[in-house]
Amino acid sequence: MKRQLEMLAGYNAWVNRRLYGAAARLSEAQYRADHGAFFGSLHGTLNHLLVGDRIWMQRFTGKGEPPARLDEILYEDFVTLDEARQREDRRIIDYIRGLSEADLAGTLRYRTTRSPVELEQELTPLLIHFFNHQTHHRGQAHGILTHITGEAPSFDLLIYQRETGIGIRQGQGGNFSAPETRGS
Repeated sequence: MKRQLEMLAGYNAWVNRRLYGAAARLSEAQYRADHGAFFGSLHGTLNHLLVGDRIWMQRFTGKGEPPARLDEILYEDFVTLDEARQREDRRIIDYIRGLSEADLAGTLRYRTTRSPVELEQELTPLLIHFFNHQTHHRGQAHGILTHITGEAPSFDLLIYQRETGIGIRQGQGGNFSAPETRGS
C-alpha cells in the first residue's frame, strides 16, 4: 500500500504544477470570477485545496495550525498561494515517505472541522480519502479552466504514470516507487 500512496503523493505534486501553470495564464478577472463551483472561483477552489490539505496534514502529523473554516482564503495573492502549494506538496511527499507499514496499519484520532466529536479511523483509508478529496476539487478546477479556455491540461493519473514510469511494468521489472517531484 505504501508504494501506491507514494505514487499518489507524487501525482498530487505533479498535477498541482499543471493546474497552477494553467491558472497562471488566466486574466485576474477570469481567475477570480465565480464559476459556480463549490468555492466559487478558481482562486477559492485553489485555496480550499490547500485548506483541506493543511487540515489533514495537521491531523496526520500533529504539526501546524489548521485553518478554522473550509472556505478560508489563506492567500489573496496567486504567487504566494502557489509557493505555499509547492511547500505543502513537498510536506505531503515527505510525510508519506516517512510512514512505515506499521503506521499504515494504525489508526488516527481526530476531530472534524465542523463538529467537536472525536473520531478514530484507520489511517490508510483516511489517506485514500485525503488524496480523493484533492482529486474531487481539482476536477472542479479543471471544469473552470475548461469553461474559460476551452481546453485544460490533462490531469489523468495515467499521464503521470507514463511520464514518470511509476506503476508501469517494463520488461520483467517495474518501477513502483515515487520519483522526486519536478519543480519542487
